[in-house]
Amino acid sequence: MSASLPGSRQLPASQHDLDTYWGRVKHAVGLTDPSTLLVNKAGLEHAKTLLTDYKEGKIQHMTPELWQAKKIVDSTLHPDTGEAVFLPFRMSSFVLSNLIVTAGMLQPGLGNGGTIAWQVVNQSLNVAINSANANKSSPLSWTKMGQSYLAAVSVSCGVAVGLNNLVPRLRNLTPATRTTLTRLVPFAAVATAGALNVLLMRGEEMRKGIDVYPVLSAAQRDALRSEGRQEESLGRSKAAARIAVGETAVSRVINSTPIMVLPPLLLVRLQRTQWLQQRPRMTVPLNLALILGTSFAVLPLALAVFPQMEKVTDDRLEPAFHGRGGVDGMVTFNRGI
Repeated sequence: MSASLPGSRQLPASQHDLDTYWGRVKHAVGLTDPSTLLVNKAGLEHAKTLLTDYKEGKIQHMTPELWQAKKIVDSTLHPDTGEAVFLPFRMSSFVLSNLIVTAGMLQPGLGNGGTIAWQVVNQSLNVAINSANANKSSPLSWTKMGQSYLAAVSVSCGVAVGLNNLVPRLRNLTPATRTTLTRLVPFAAVATAGALNVLLMRGEEMRKGIDVYPVLSAAQRDALRSEGRQEESLGRSKAAARIAVGETAVSRVINSTPIMVLPPLLLVRLQRTQWLQQRPRMTVPLNLALILGTSFAVLPLALAVFPQMEKVTDDRLEPAFHGRGGVDGMVTFNRGI
């Protein structure tokens, strides 16, 4: 992310007001813009150079070109490490990476074998995305990652197979209701395992804590800049980690709910129309189009529910942090996305 670039001058956090929900939505639209995936290594280096020039005072004001450079950098680099996130696991690739998996899980008549296979694929992708975009203060070891992966896969497969076997046994339901419930089984599995995946894959953060920083005023930031110093962490907080991981888990459920519910319900209704009945080959493309459209619309809305750089009062953390906050007693930390 742009904060990791050289230079003591601080870049504006965003073109939009990140203290408001709609401001964060507009900012998230930039972070999830798939066009940034087309930027090659030379384009990324050019964007980093422009932002570095601003931070070193060689460029005085933000321009449309600088804002575009910031969008490229923020959607590509991890805010803690400053390294590029592997392309399929970036938030700008989230919809495209999940499209095939989501469509596969929503196929009717998969059976237990197909259900388990797609849940394994889905959780593998979730593990990679959650790990790549987590707060890196307390990275997960390979052993812990493997254990968390197996637990998430086991839970998602258990929920999916259990519900698949339960729905046919509900004798008092109409065929239409049974069909609708069958289509919603993947949602229950994905929502449950998605939240659990975040909790498991980021468990090390809650065990060891994450770095928290005081919220500084403009004058304090200017003083640090004039002295050539960087912001210093107040220490690692387990309470901040619990907030960060919990909020991220909730945002995953908020994101998956419309994607796993709306397309299958809409498809059930469309399959009753004469147009689609006369064109059965259009069912799969139509399903993919519904998933794609819903995913692109929902992702920024879900990411914006909580700020990525979260701010809380210091009294919400451990006693060791009480009275050490910055402006209005506030501290900040990277929630992860």
